[in-house]
Amino acid sequence: MPTDSTSLENPALAAEAKVARLAVTVFPLLVLAAGIAGFVAPGVFKPLAPSVPYLLGVIMFCMGLTLTPPDFASVARRPWAVLLGIVAHYVIMPGAGWAIAVLLHLPPELAVGVILVGCAPSGTASNVMAFLAKGDVALSVAVASVSTLIAPLVTPALTLLLAGSFLHIDAGGMVLDILKTVLLPVVAGLLARLFLRNAVARILPALPWASAVVISLIVAVVVAGSASQLVAAGGIVFLAVVLHNGFGLGLGYLAGKVGRLDGRARRALAFEVGMQNSGLAATLANAHFSPLAALPSAVFSVWHNISGAVVAAWLARKPLQD
Repeated sequence: MPTDSTSLENPALAAEAKVARLAVTVFPLLVLAAGIAGFVAPGVFKPLAPSVPYLLGVIMFCMGLTLTPPDFASVARRPWAVLLGIVAHYVIMPGAGWAIAVLLHLPPELAVGVILVGCAPSGTASNVMAFLAKGDVALSVAVASVSTLIAPLVTPALTLLLAGSFLHIDAGGMVLDILKTVLLPVVAGLLARLFLRNAVARILPALPWASAVVISLIVAVVVAGSASQLVAAGGIVFLAVVLHNGFGLGLGYLAGKVGRLDGRARRALAFEVGMQNSGLAATLANAHFSPLAALPSAVFSVWHNISGAVVAAWLARKPLQD
């Protein structure tokens, strides 16, 4: 989720870095444990399926609470870099999802699930990964914010274009769902940050952890819904997710290089392209298709946090290149 770019860029806040490193270690383990729990005890989590949109709304509200006016001002200061990040995100990941679905001959429901992950906005932990990788956190926050705000229009349109040949896509219904579960909670969180600044400041350190817990619960519910098919489909889904995420990270960095951005900006784009809001994808897949279609989102939730942490640690040890 976008974090306060001012605090992240201040090298004096060593405690912030320590918390961020702890987060990227604990988050994947928490999500993985939730997935295992959903698989082992589907009867416990499956009845919670109707609550998934509300859980996503909580995550998006937390995201809105982290946003500040300077985050949006950075869009005006560097429109080219932000535009490049948005275009790269919504071209590379949807296109890669479609290509992987076709090349692996995925069944229709899994194909739509992979494509839907690719059409989602940036992931909620991308800013933390950019920070750990010594990337441009302000750019990361700007791209994540804008990609989320335009998701109600872009995500359904791209899903219809790329996944319409696999299953019927209710693009209009998706627009309404994303407005209710993403845009409205984000705006509500942003307004709360503006008008209840002192109260929000006291709870800001807990927001990433709260989001991680809620994301984990969504993963448990999604896995519980498709537990009976996970054994048969798990291998091919994992392969699709690893390829998808890998292409996103690599091509996101390459897009920054082609766009002649500096080294810190390239690192930021790697995570803004390669990490997806898999919670939104899972919610839409559950609502519009089936629990099986949501399975790629659940696997992506675990994997992109693991791969993101590894890549961030690797980049942090490499010298920056202009």
